[in-house]
Amino acid sequence: MNPPYADTDPPRESIDALTGPTLLEFGSNTCGICAAAQPRVELALAAHPGVRHLKFEDGRAKRLGRSFGVKLWPTLVFLDNGKEVARLVRPQQAEPVAQALAALPGPPQ
Repeated sequence: MNPPYADTDPPRESIDALTGPTLLEFGSNTCGICAAAQPRVELALAAHPGVRHLKFEDGRAKRLGRSFGVKLWPTLVFLDNGKEVARLVRPQQAEPVAQALAALPGPPQ
């Protein structure tokens, strides 16, 4: 099951402090393009259970999305220990998502 985008977002400092591999997903619960991308993202994530997946509603007054320069939905930001290592905007297939996930290091030991 894929949860909805969280309406509240944490401060950027808490995202920067995350350890291990993380996928940030920015979008909107009312966005058709975001809904269409969900099966692709879910399929790719299924093979990477060690990757933390955080979904945030983006839009006006949403500082976290602005701090990452999000312009289009969905935007996927791949992090390693809080640092951006890859980004995909409006993925059309699961394969690019899977490739970006595979390039992330494993969880910290």
